[in-house]
Amino acid sequence: MPRKAREKQDEAMYHIICRSISEFLLFRDNEDKDYYLGLIKRYNDKYECSTYAYCLMDTHVHFELDPHKFNVSRYMQCLNTAYVRYYNKKYKRHGHVFQGRFESRIIDTDEYNLNLSAYIHNNPHDIEGFTDREEEYTFSSYGIYLGIRNDFHKIIDKKLIMRLCKTTDNNEFVEKYFEFVSHQRKTGSYKELRKKYSSLIENEYYSGREIVPRDFSPAKVISYISEKLKIPEDKTFMHKGDRRNKEYRAFSAYVLRVLCGLGFKEICCRINNITISGCSKLCRRGYELCKIEGSEYMTLLEKMICSGAELKSKLNEIGREDGIIINRQ
Repeated sequence: MPRKAREKQDEAMYHIICRSISEFLLFRDNEDKDYYLGLIKRYNDKYECSTYAYCLMDTHVHFELDPHKFNVSRYMQCLNTAYVRYYNKKYKRHGHVFQGRFESRIIDTDEYNLNLSAYIHNNPHDIEGFTDREEEYTFSSYGIYLGIRNDFHKIIDKKLIMRLCKTTDNNEFVEKYFEFVSHQRKTGSYKELRKKYSSLIENEYYSGREIVPRDFSPAKVISYISEKLKIPEDKTFMHKGDRRNKEYRAFSAYVLRVLCGLGFKEICCRINNITISGCSKLCRRGYELCKIEGSEYMTLLEKMICSGAELKSKLNEIGREDGIIINRQ
């Protein structure tokens, strides 16, 4: 019997749940949990995604993910595959680690969003020593929200939840949020809320947060990058070349992955003379170039993300001038 298709919306946020296979610890020690958080940070940065809350338990994970229109299934495949590779190597084992597909629930109202944050942060309640001290649990973002622990991995974006609490003052927010999370724990109201709001709705939910543009047409993007970096567009298709040309190919591949939503096979069709494995390495190199502080690649990527509407207009002009006709992948 075929599996039910995963419900998705282009601009949705998700409650993500990952569980270990039966009678199996997903995290055997704190090092495992730290490694998983590091992976969340890696793929948030790589694919321009945000995390608003998380809690890592021994057998499962909860987190609130905003993929900013990036493919949530692709994000989770990268995240969990990387963890399985680490886990099996560390514990000298083979086979599955996670129980089937990850669960994802679309967050479709402000009310659901805020209550979900409280639900995730209340997860440590039943752990011995953390009842009514949930904020002290190291592998939850609750302590980060309350300012009693630093965000070591720099994962959490608090701006959205602060906006939902209707305050920009941090001290006021900490007091209000602590009271709210405590109230939700005592009333258990999240269970009823989840039943009410966990299905896909007809009208999309707009939370007022920033959205990363992901629907640029690939050929126009390559033309735009070529223009800005002053490199002939046909260099994208050359396997050999000097360092500058190799960086151009790597940056182009990475942008096609992140802002156009292309898979490795689709990128291979646009950048010739490359295997899927080579494409993966090329995208990784492009990501590394974008992380160099002050580099032209970082600056150009930030411009493409921050001025999406303006850039689309510019790309359309490029398309008209060059006679480019694009079919979106």
